[in-house]
Amino acid sequence: MSEEIKTSSEYVAELVKRARIAQKVAKGFSQEKVEELIAAMAWATVKDENAVPIARLAFEESRMGYYDAKYIKLQKKVRGAYRDMKGVKSVGVIERDDARGIVKLAKPVGVIGAIVPCTNPEATPVINALGAIKGRNAIVFSPHPRTKKTNMLVCDILRAVLKKHGAPEDLIISIEEPTLELSNELMKQCDLVLATGGGALVKAAYSSGTPAYGVGAGNAVVIIDETADLDDACRKVMLSKTFDFATSCSSDNSIVVQKDIYNTVLKKLKENGGYLCNADEKEKLAKAMFLENGHLNPKSGITAQSADIIAKIAGFTIPEGTKFLMVEENGTGAEHPFSGEKLSVVLTIYKYDLFENAINRVNEILDWSGQGHSCGIHSVDEERISLLSEKTTTSRVMVRQAVCYGNSGNWDNGMPFTLSLGCGTWGGNIASENITWKHMINTTWVSIPIKENVPDDKELFGEKVMSE
Repeated sequence: MSEEIKTSSEYVAELVKRARIAQKVAKGFSQEKVEELIAAMAWATVKDENAVPIARLAFEESRMGYYDAKYIKLQKKVRGAYRDMKGVKSVGVIERDDARGIVKLAKPVGVIGAIVPCTNPEATPVINALGAIKGRNAIVFSPHPRTKKTNMLVCDILRAVLKKHGAPEDLIISIEEPTLELSNELMKQCDLVLATGGGALVKAAYSSGTPAYGVGAGNAVVIIDETADLDDACRKVMLSKTFDFATSCSSDNSIVVQKDIYNTVLKKLKENGGYLCNADEKEKLAKAMFLENGHLNPKSGITAQSADIIAKIAGFTIPEGTKFLMVEENGTGAEHPFSGEKLSVVLTIYKYDLFENAINRVNEILDWSGQGHSCGIHSVDEERISLLSEKTTTSRVMVRQAVCYGNSGNWDNGMPFTLSLGCGTWGGNIASENITWKHMINTTWVSIPIKENVPDDKELFGEKVMSE
């Protein structure tokens, strides 16, 4: 073992040791104490005296997206996550079923290791910390090196809250100078991993030997059919595509539009700030954005940038006021790279004739990139909505919504607020739901004897089966 790896191991071991000492104290917290702490933590990060500097630093460090969106994420996602967990039992008995003789008790998982992406450095650590404390755990963060100062600022604010309320500060710890080696060590030494980031990170989390919740690739595809309110649909596509310049893996990446309304949709998207690239501009954009294998080039410089910057990098000019770029496409896979996730304000547009072909197109796109994450539909046809829900390999189907606003929780839907979206086995994940505090507890089942109830074979199997 090299000296560098040995040093990394020892450094992480010291952090985890501190976290374990603090967690032993938290294990004895009452429900009332937990509620006191999470309320104070949430408020500390949404009030302007802290939210403003966090959002500003996140923008300055990451050089992705824009300040207003990062401030909004703190205000909405943190408030929503706190609302979802406020007052919900997470200590002692959390469920009792007298008929079945079952009592369930919530218990901590221990020390959580959380990997924080540079795309959402402002709200992700807050939400993860709230969930950890809700479950009476400690949490150690390993941020992306690019946004380490933002993570430290968030952790310092939260640690101060813990201290003020008589709880151990080391329930929340951050690696100050993060590296890949330190992240890997943290994932090995903690009790549970929360891995929010790219595919390589999630694979490393699942290979660490520690139980892990990871997230899959996002590549949201949205169908627009002829029954939709096109003004509403196009405005929501624009909102989802442009929020924080598409730092979210949930932003609309492709839309699949019924052929009879195709030109109208293009017109309305242009009215919402879209610019349709011609064949030459599309080719230049592809060269700037993608590698030869059809995947996004991480060194392209286009991730979460404005349309103006992207066009300049690609080598063409766009009209003033353009909010997002549009490219027409008719295929999927490496030869059609715009069918994949783009993490940029570039929207791919497909045309379809029959609705079954629209569903097939959605699945083809997701097979190339984004299985298990999200899709959406703008339609009032309930049968079509049901068909899309049944026949796609996605964990979330967003109906008449801006996908990146809604699938991680919004005030106008019932999705749990989070910034970690499990994608199920389709996306290489263990969970196919929004990852929340409920995934940060262990549950003990207590079984109490009930009156014996042995079913009669005829009642259990039915006469038809028994006659065979």
